[in-house]
Amino acid sequence: MEYSNDNNSNQHHSSQKKAPNKVANWLKTSITARLAMVGFLTLALLIPLSYISSLIRERAFRQSDVVQEINAKWGENVIVYGPILKLPYKSYSEKKTYNDKTKTHTTEIETAIQYAYIFPETLNATASVESKTLNRGNYESVVYTSAMDFKGDFISPNLETKGIKKEDIIWDQASFIVKTSNLKGIKGELKIKVNTNDYAFETNFNNNENENYNHLDILESTFIDTKDLPTLSGQKMAYNFKMSHNGSALLQIIPIGKTTTLSMDSNWENPSFIGEFLPNDKTKEISSDGFKADWKVTHLNRAFSQQHLGNIPTLNQYAFGTKFLILVDDFQQSERSAKYGFLVIGLTFLLFFLIQTLSKINIHPFQYLMIGLALLMFYTLLVSISEHSNFFKAYIIAGTAVISLITLYSKSVLKNWKFPFFVGLSLTALYSFIFVIIQLENYALVVGSLGLFTILALVMFVSRKIDWNNG
Repeated sequence: MEYSNDNNSNQHHSSQKKAPNKVANWLKTSITARLAMVGFLTLALLIPLSYISSLIRERAFRQSDVVQEINAKWGENVIVYGPILKLPYKSYSEKKTYNDKTKTHTTEIETAIQYAYIFPETLNATASVESKTLNRGNYESVVYTSAMDFKGDFISPNLETKGIKKEDIIWDQASFIVKTSNLKGIKGELKIKVNTNDYAFETNFNNNENENYNHLDILESTFIDTKDLPTLSGQKMAYNFKMSHNGSALLQIIPIGKTTTLSMDSNWENPSFIGEFLPNDKTKEISSDGFKADWKVTHLNRAFSQQHLGNIPTLNQYAFGTKFLILVDDFQQSERSAKYGFLVIGLTFLLFFLIQTLSKINIHPFQYLMIGLALLMFYTLLVSISEHSNFFKAYIIAGTAVISLITLYSKSVLKNWKFPFFVGLSLTALYSFIFVIIQLENYALVVGSLGLFTILALVMFVSRKIDWNNG
């Protein structure tokens, strides 16, 4: 009986050992099990990949803060609105009072000073923009110095259509108004020339019109000599002034002339023409040396008149001009490369799965995990190195380090140099393909689609002889 009990005990322990061995053998030999394991690891690695993407976005936000700080010190965006002729005039109102003693009503005429704002008949502007980049560490911002020239003329205003008599206009207190979004960036003095006289501008800190100027500050000239003003019907007043700014990112004007033209040239090769109006396609030129563009806007193209009473209207929505772009900065490229992380991990795991299936070499799930973590290290290396170098160098260093690490690790896993060499070559081709895609702007989708189609065709070709019924 004791012998029988010992025998039963040995059989029980033997069955316990065979059960896990059976599961282990199934994981080794079953294609379905290996495929499920590879899929699970790929999905699991998306969790740390999402944290890496968050890190890249955090660094990009830091870049945005630094760029804003650079721009604030150099000069902000520039919008120019002017010149506007500011005409004071007398307005009259009746004030009735009642006398209790005499039981009579008396009427008094009160006089107040109001303002009319007259827009020019023509506004011809030219802008020569010298652009460059400013760097702090690896953070980069586009800044520029603009030299702008404004010419045109005013015609005698017909305020009688607004109910204002000519004799009520106070001509000897007329002035010019120019509004800009960037007072800090103005270089030198600002004067407007009418006939042979120059009129200097000063900031208008005593504006009491209580109007929200939407971040456009006012510059107002000294009073204009009445001899220079178009006081008579049909009379014209020609003007000319130059304005130079240190600015950043964009340069725009508001088309307040009955006919407004703008000619802009710059050494910046990546302009984006923004605002309500686009430049003339026939004269627009963009090359690696810069760009040149011309605009023409008439009063029929925008919905406001040439004369305004009360307050200067807010017309920022009609501004047009150029935005100076850095098409794809380092953090944008890093973020775009991280978006392909799932593709890189999935294709690399698929490559090892095909090698394992075709060569019958066993690859442990832990080894898949190590390869996946090495692929994730590429993105942390890329971001950290690109903060102290340019993106191309960072991509080369990070890619070379990760490909070398995985290739050498594959040698210990696959026990020969044939498959590791193929793994290294495949990863080099994959990272090169992704680098090309993230450099492209207009053709990224079509190139990426063609590349994925080619990869799919290769996988289908290689896997055509696999017996998928085995496990």
